[in-house]
Amino acid sequence: MFEDPSYIVPRDLPTSLKQESKQVQCVLKLSNNKRPLEEGEKLAAKRAAIEVSKTEEPVKGLSNLSLAQTDQAEAHLQGGNLSDSNSLIPELGRDITINCLLRCSRSDYGAIASLNRAFRSLIQSGELYRLRREMGIIEHWVYFSCKLKEWEAFDPIHHRCMHLPPMNASDCFMCADKESLAVGTELLVFGKEVHGNAIYRYNLLTNTWSTGMTMNTPRCLFGSASLGEIAILAGGCNPRGKLLKSAELYNSITGTWMPISSMHKARKMCSGVFMDGKFYVIGGIGEGSSAMLTDVEMYDLETGKWTQIADMFPARIGSDGVSVISAAGEAPPLLAVVNNELYAADHEKEEVRKFDKGRKLWRTLGRLPEQASSMNGWGLAFRACGDQLIVIGGPRDSGGGIVELNGWVPDEGPPHWKLLARQPMCGFVFNCTVMGC
Repeated sequence: MFEDPSYIVPRDLPTSLKQESKQVQCVLKLSNNKRPLEEGEKLAAKRAAIEVSKTEEPVKGLSNLSLAQTDQAEAHLQGGNLSDSNSLIPELGRDITINCLLRCSRSDYGAIASLNRAFRSLIQSGELYRLRREMGIIEHWVYFSCKLKEWEAFDPIHHRCMHLPPMNASDCFMCADKESLAVGTELLVFGKEVHGNAIYRYNLLTNTWSTGMTMNTPRCLFGSASLGEIAILAGGCNPRGKLLKSAELYNSITGTWMPISSMHKARKMCSGVFMDGKFYVIGGIGEGSSAMLTDVEMYDLETGKWTQIADMFPARIGSDGVSVISAAGEAPPLLAVVNNELYAADHEKEEVRKFDKGRKLWRTLGRLPEQASSMNGWGLAFRACGDQLIVIGGPRDSGGGIVELNGWVPDEGPPHWKLLARQPMCGFVFNCTVMGC
């Protein structure tokens, strides 16, 4: 994949990043250098590393590796190609080496993990991701599934899709309704097995799937969203089909679930977002009616209390301009938050709307991409990925064999969608989420 195994940084970076890239390249190249460094080289390397450690912006545009690259590291180490398989870069010290690695793209961590056992251990420990988050260095990747048991990861910086290992799930789990959620360095997929509700967890650090996690109250068809290493799930149905108003918080660092106070109303088929540091549950169906709920519930993490907001999400009106359309057969609201601004995709009118916080109303911005087809909202993904909105779906004329990823960085004008990737796979998106770390 690379012209020379010593080079991890490509040579076509933007001019503003070339100096930083050369410095990172120098640091990483040292780890594969078998001859002792001269005093002048040691001093130059330390100076380069110190310059990188003072940089406030992350290095972007680095080369991309398969997510399975880390799985090849152990075999590479056993080949005896490295002079020291148990240390980072002794000439620089652990702290300076880590400061350099924090500014590498996380798509390069697979290559870095293959340098030796110490680098592999560092990557899999999660320490780099924790420090990156503390420093505000976050890269957002989109994770989506267009085929049972298979997931893709899309890196919007390099415009590349990568395969995750297949899920070792039963046919019952794969055919049941599923929800997905990315939190910290984990991807959670919620569904049902023969014995009841089940959760499959993908660990970015180890590139593996596992099971056995349980919530305090098993549920499906809930609203959820994540904020850093925590996530909140609210509402939904229990295994007997009863609507829930309970909620719980998941901490990905400790791997624990904690009940929080319940919402005012029970609801299912709802969506969740974080905005301005607060968690919102929007839309869904309540008890005794198939109409979309128009009131929104907001949870304050500091006070631990829910607040109802009336008429924040208007019901869908029929062609007669009066009757309310049933939401029973529709997908949960397609919502996304970019820079603390709330956006919605109207699958029926094929439009993008934005919530005006000051006037407390929704205004139409423009059209969705032409490829954004769906079945009452099902099969279409609408997500926030960093500072842009992402739409994933199959073109209408593709015969179901193509999925396209389109992105747009919201501004004051109408949407101008940019094609980010086009993949030969089923155009129906079963699940989609975004991981930022």
